[in-house]
Amino acid sequence: MLEDLKAIVCKYNKLLPERGLVTMTSGNCSGRDSETGLVVIKPSGVDFEELTPEDMVVVDLDGKIIEGHFKPSVDTATHLYIYRHMHWVGSIIHTHSNYATAFAAIGKPIPVYLTAIADEFGGAIPVSEYARIGGEEIGREVVEKIGKSPAILMKNHGVFTIGKTVRDAFKAAVMVEDIAKTVYLALMLGQPEELPPEEVERAHLQYKTKYGQET
Repeated sequence: MLEDLKAIVCKYNKLLPERGLVTMTSGNCSGRDSETGLVVIKPSGVDFEELTPEDMVVVDLDGKIIEGHFKPSVDTATHLYIYRHMHWVGSIIHTHSNYATAFAAIGKPIPVYLTAIADEFGGAIPVSEYARIGGEEIGREVVEKIGKSPAILMKNHGVFTIGKTVRDAFKAAVMVEDIAKTVYLALMLGQPEELPPEEVERAHLQYKTKYGQET
């Protein structure tokens, strides 16, 4: 079932280590089917390079396994909580990417020091309070703290990103690590200035409405 979604979720799970966003078996990607509401997610503890679409686990929004020969990710309850409370979200990605997680480790958000942050995120990248792994606590923090950003830093933990599509969530995961690295390097040189709120709003709106090709 959901063969197309399984293939997409598998593809982007395998891209996470290729882009340096995770190591070994940490991190995960999931996608929600808009028609059935079922969720496809990475199995727990399986090496990314060994993953196949058939290995993906299908669960309902209550966590019941509908299809799959592996246990789902230990972060499944987190993903499902977000899906139940943010109905527009079609994909969730969790990473431990180094630079973004460094900000998470010290519990600091990433201010809008760059136009790329304004464009892609529409404001500062928020940070949550510490939440335990394995239940719904992380999901609650994401829902309460992420705001309009597609990414949030989980204190002492890592990064969660959301999107309407799997590609959207993946792009946010790649971008948050890229800007975190640049901000880190900038802070080594001095103290950057934040963009004014009105410029952040203007740049974000322009990026969302004018960037790319019309379809």
